[in-house]
Amino acid sequence: MKIPTQVTSAQLVRAAAGFKVLGNPSRLQLLIQLAAAELTVSQLVERSGLSQPLVSQHLRSLRDAGLVMAQRHGKEIRYRIADEHVIHVVADALTHAEEAAAAG
Repeated sequence: MKIPTQVTSAQLVRAAAGFKVLGNPSRLQLLIQLAAAELTVSQLVERSGLSQPLVSQHLRSLRDAGLVMAQRHGKEIRYRIADEHVIHVVADALTHAEEAAAAG
């Protein structure tokens, strides 16, 4: 994978903000659930074991960072991953964590 050598300070700020949001295990858990399917808050509460207010708070942070999107379907709102880059970042972070743990 190639990393661009010329980036703007605005790009760096946005990337850092995204990593800050990803630095929460509960948010990572929600992203992993959303990588499999579009889900409602109720479904995320059921699957994650987190409280409804906490799931809503985390989803707001993820939306503000541009990592997830929401779409209304009738009376419910379904959340999904904003784009494939988010899935790759999470998957790479999990792989790195596992490799680092194995290396000791």
